[in-house]
Parts: sequence; C-alpha cells; structure tokens
Amino acid sequence: MPAGVTWGQYISFSVTAFLTMIAGSQVIHHHYRPLVDLNKYINKELEGYPENVQQKIRQELREEGVLK
Repeated sequence: MPAGVTWGQYISFSVTAFLTMIAGSQVIHHHYRPLVDLNKYINKELEGYPENVQQKIRQELREEGVLK
C-alpha cells in the first residue's frame, strides 16, 4: 500500500474523505443555493438572440426539464 499503511487504514481514509467531500458540497449548495435563480440567468442570456431562436432554445430547455 502507499506510504506503508494497511488496507484498513487506506480504505477508512478514502471513505472518510469521500463522505466529507459530499457533506461539504451539500452544505455549500444549501448555503449559496446556486440553482434558485437559474431561470432568470437563462432568460437574461437569451435576450440577445432573435425571437425565433429564443423560442426554440426555451422549448428545448423545457423538454429537458431545465426551464419550468
């Protein structure tokens, strides 16, 4: 094993690191709430496109479940 540790220590560390990473990302996601205003940003970005292109993109995003 790397650095002379046992399999048990290696697996224990790997599982702990993985769980800590997942918990940290969940806490950050709940704190900053990055997807709350996604529709606003999408609509702002689409303003620069012609109307027919906007409608096509919006329809595709609705079909994919991104826009409501």
